[in-house]
Amino acid sequence: MGLKVIGSGLGRTGTLSTKLALEQLGFRCHHMAEVFMNPASIPLWVEAGRGRGDWDAIFDGYEAMVDHPGCCYWRELMDRYPDAKVLHTVRDPDKWFDSTQATIFSPHRPHPDQEPMKTFFDQINAFYGGDMHDRGFMTDFFRRHTETVVAAVPKDRLLVFDVREGWDPLCAFLGVPTPDTPYPRENSTEQFQSRAGSGKAPLDMDKIAQSARAAAGKA
Repeated sequence: MGLKVIGSGLGRTGTLSTKLALEQLGFRCHHMAEVFMNPASIPLWVEAGRGRGDWDAIFDGYEAMVDHPGCCYWRELMDRYPDAKVLHTVRDPDKWFDSTQATIFSPHRPHPDQEPMKTFFDQINAFYGGDMHDRGFMTDFFRRHTETVVAAVPKDRLLVFDVREGWDPLCAFLGVPTPDTPYPRENSTEQFQSRAGSGKAPLDMDKIAQSARAAAGKA
């Protein structure tokens, strides 16, 4: 099938809302949630982090990708899928940083210590290459990431997109009709924290690690 949409925007830039939007438009979309629901894919991601990405296997059945871990490999995916468009989700850098610290990069969230999950998350951390709890470093990284993407992607392949803009720019970019329903709004900081407090998220990392180890043993 191959990817038609490559999401280069970092996590917490409206990526889950955008996943739901893309799926409403007919593009089955990969997101970090799929990694958690399919631990057998984690060894494939670890290999990708070592420069051996089997992208057709990772994205088998998908037409779009947003969020981590895929956004870390936007350059490789552009090369592998030269006809795909690049969707770069953005938001205010300081609000992004605040959101990450309350959710995915919270200093209170435990880091997995069992393989291959440990290596998987170590590779995501290495993508940032610095103190993920330092506002100055992270907001500068956020801005530089956008600048790098804009400089590298041909203009006719790129949309820099704030989810607050809604359907119109996204649908025009993809050449699809605009739905008459509201643009999805999902996984706000409050929703993320509510699920975490209810025990629904973060997911059971030990169980995920066990499944991933079993999958790695079969590979």
